[in-house]
Order: sequence, then C-alpha cells, then structure tokens
Amino acid sequence: MNARARTFIAAALVLGIASGPAVARAAPAPASASSGVKAPPVFSTPPDAVALRKALAGVGARSEEATAALVRVGGTSGVWRGGAGVADVRTGRGPVAGARFRAGSVTKTFTAAVVLQLAAEGRVDLDGPVQRYLPGLLPAGPGGFEPISVRQLLNHTSGIPAGDGRETPFEEQYAHRFDVVDPHALIAAAAAKGPEFRPGSRQHYLNIDYTVLAVLVEKLTGTSYEEALSARILRPLGLRDTSVPGRAQSRIPGPHHHGYQAVRRPGGDTSLVDVTDWNSSASWAAGDLISTTADLEKFTVALFGGKVVPKAQLEEMFTVPAVKDFETGEDAVRTAGMQRFVLPDGTVAYGKTGSRYGYSTLIGGTRDLSRTLVYSVNSTDAKGPATKGVTLGIIMAAFTKPASSPAA
Repeated sequence: MNARARTFIAAALVLGIASGPAVARAAPAPASASSGVKAPPVFSTPPDAVALRKALAGVGARSEEATAALVRVGGTSGVWRGGAGVADVRTGRGPVAGARFRAGSVTKTFTAAVVLQLAAEGRVDLDGPVQRYLPGLLPAGPGGFEPISVRQLLNHTSGIPAGDGRETPFEEQYAHRFDVVDPHALIAAAAAKGPEFRPGSRQHYLNIDYTVLAVLVEKLTGTSYEEALSARILRPLGLRDTSVPGRAQSRIPGPHHHGYQAVRRPGGDTSLVDVTDWNSSASWAAGDLISTTADLEKFTVALFGGKVVPKAQLEEMFTVPAVKDFETGEDAVRTAGMQRFVLPDGTVAYGKTGSRYGYSTLIGGTRDLSRTLVYSVNSTDAKGPATKGVTLGIIMAAFTKPASSPAA
C-alpha cells in the first residue's frame, strides 16, 4: 500500500477521525431494496494471517510502542485470532488470551445503546430537550444554554464544553490517579462555562455529552447507570468479563495485562511507568468500561445485527450529522456512539476507538458483518502519536482487501 493510503488510513482510523463526506442519513444496508437481491458481502476472503502476524511482530517488552496486543478478526468471511508481547514487563509472562483491559471510549457505544433502547421503549424522545428530563442541570437565560436534544448529546452536537482539564499533563494526572470524581461536579463545571456553540450547528467530541446521558439514564430507569448497563446489555449478552467499575475502584479485576506509559526522564532517557491501577471515575459512562476482546466482539456482532438496539433506533448509530467538526472545520464523522470511516478503496466501516493510559482499544466492522475487528493494544503512549504504528498495522491488515479481490 502506498504512502498516501497509509496516511489516509492513519488519520481516518487510528486517530479517530473518520473520512468521507458528512451525511444526514446512514449508509444503505447491503440488501437492495429495489430488487430484493442481497448484495455481495463487502469481504469475501479470509483475513490475511501473514499481514496480521507481521503487524504484531514488533510488540513486546522492548518495543517503543506497545508491550502487548490481543486481536480478534471475525465476520462471515473468516476468523483470525492472535496475541503478542508480555502481560508484565517485570516477569516477562506472555500475553493472556482472556485478559481484561480498560476499553476507554468504547464505553460510549454501550451508553448510546442503552439510551437508544429507552427511546425504542418510548421512555425518552430523541428530539426532546434534555432540560425537560433533567431540569436545572443546564441553566438557560442570557449566556446560558438553549434546548439541547437527546440526539444532540448522542452525536456530540450539543455545544456543552468539557467539564475537565483536557490538556492536563500526564505527570499531573498520574499524581491524582486515585482521585474519585463526581460526575455531577463535571457537569456543573461545564455548565458554568456556557455553550461553545448553538446546539446542532457543530460537532465536538467530548466526554461531557455522555456524562449527561448517564445521568439521564439514571433518571429514566430509577437505578444506577452501572446497573442499567448490566441489566440491559451485559447480562442479556452474557458479557461476564465486562464491567463498569465502582466509583472508588482502581484495579482491573481478574486476569489482565499491565498498562504502561513511556515517560521521558531528565537527561533524555525514557522509562515505563505502570499505569494499570487508576481510578477512572472522571470518565464514567464515557470511558470507564473494563472488558475483553471476546466480550467486545460478541457485543459488536450483536449490536450490528440488531440484537441490542431495535433496527429503527440502530440507524442513529450509523448516521453522521451534516455539520462541521468544531476543532478541525472538516466534515463531522461521529454518530451516536460510533464513527464512520472510509478506506481508500471506498469500503465503509463503522466502529469506535478508545484509549486510557496504557490501553488502546477498537471495535468495528462492516455493516454486513462480513468483517469485524476488535483489538486491545497496551500502548506505551496511548494518548499520543507514538502508538499509531502498531494499531495502524493491525487495521490495515484486517481491513485491506487482497489486490486480486474483485471488490478491491
């Protein structure tokens, strides 16, 4: 693949900035509505095992990018499973196939699914203002907030600013890694700043939207967000190794890979800081999920297959609003809980990336489920560009079609 294509995919997939024009509706389903004839699968050949193994070849204790990786490629076109690296750089113990990890913003996909279930049940109107359901949360008046629809929270077009310090250096965050954060305090801090833009006019990808949505879930269900998620998704799908930690929980339960952050020391040397134990309450419904690649694959297949969210509401997860991104000015790419990306050959896929210090995650696939991908990579700079080589290589290997493929 040429350098232009590599750059295109790197920006579109790994950095979480999907490509392709903004659309006001979802991409069409594989079946042809006019002829009734099912379209051929997007992928008809098995995953490229050689390319996938090559993508993992450099992962390990001495890698500058990732200490471990677990990959599951699936779908109707074939299956591939692989792992590399070490679970713990101190012991050199190899990767654990069922290791749990912090899934970061993949949590948003689960949260969106719960909200869309509630919409299907008639318990919330996606076009209704969140202020109707949560009065007083976002003050109106001069300099205050206009009505913000639940849909605008889901697709990040609400205009609510961040409630936390997004640019706080790692060292400062590490020093406060065991702090317990009240989500209501984050919302109050965001509300005090006033709106960034009029609702529905721009898209700005921030955790605050999903923090508000979690409070909405609690109001509508009369239970905690954690219990609502468990009752509606985790238990019905049998996701036994997936959980949202309690507010004060800092450890990953069960078998897991250690996460590390590369830190530059005085004199220029770099060392790895163990970041496995970390309180993620500040991320809550936007990024606090702990899971496994097997559970996330099961969830992805069930979600895309219409077994988690009814199909009418599921379209929200494949629909990109026709607005511009607040930060870049480019076409928006985010949907309700996911994002749309387009490969250089025109292949369209949907998914969600997530990152916590020490952990990079992705779930996604084509709408026809002919190809899915889930990975957990123990990146040594999960919030920065240095992690992109390994994750980019995995994505390219999983989603690039053979040159001989008629659809390529």
